[in-house]
Amino acid sequence: MKFGAYECFSIETAEFLMDGGATFGIVPKTLWEKECPADDFNRILLKSRSLLIKGERKAILVDTGFGSKPSMKFKKNYQLKQMFDHMDSALSEFGLTCGDITDVIMSHLHFDHAGGCTEIRNGKLVPAFPNASYHVQKDQWETAINPSARDLASFRKEDFIPLLEAGVLRLIDGPVELFEGIEIIVTHGHTAGQQHPLVRGENNSLFFCGDLIPTAAHLPVPWHMGFDGRPLVLVKEKEKLLPRAWKERWILFFEHDPRIAAASIRRDEKYMRIDRIVSI
Repeated sequence: MKFGAYECFSIETAEFLMDGGATFGIVPKTLWEKECPADDFNRILLKSRSLLIKGERKAILVDTGFGSKPSMKFKKNYQLKQMFDHMDSALSEFGLTCGDITDVIMSHLHFDHAGGCTEIRNGKLVPAFPNASYHVQKDQWETAINPSARDLASFRKEDFIPLLEAGVLRLIDGPVELFEGIEIIVTHGHTAGQQHPLVRGENNSLFFCGDLIPTAAHLPVPWHMGFDGRPLVLVKEKEKLLPRAWKERWILFFEHDPRIAAASIRRDEKYMRIDRIVSI
């Protein structure tokens, strides 16, 4: 789809299994299982998606998935199935290579979002997109390099420290118009300094949900993940953003939904719901 000066494309990077209870936190299984059926081990299928934004002489990638570094043990634990051996393969469908990416916008630095920021080349960890600037919120960077005991397992320094060493890291401090027509919205409920690109169009806009709303099933305001660091903050953020999304006709991009990459929303008696699934 096109929003303003930019064409936007979904890139499925992987599918994996995650504990359903952890994915839906306090929501009873009798409710969430109607949306995401669980297997015998209580695991549900999720996907990992990146967003490619092309236009204004830029090729921008939002989040990078698990990347090429996961071990066989890691892949087994998550039943991780990657869609290609290297991001070059996915980008070739759009006439691009990793070297053509001008900017990487990181929603946050958890391993399932930032794993593909770096790769091992000639035995050394290097940026996977050699000509790109990597944009990260300052609050998120500080959280990632000094994680609490609760957050420690979510961050892997090999995913982002090489960006600092290579001089390609760009820290952003709060909401900003990053590029003309691309606004950065910041939330703190899932993790400090999660950022969400909003690609503005004339009639509607595209909002990258990240882990604020990881799947379409998480649209109801009280539904959130057990992984969220500050769930009450996240609830307030959804209460603020979802009415704006409905009023301004945003298309929501879901990074982890197993079936729906993007959709418009409608308001029912209590919550926002999926109105129309959008092909992107």
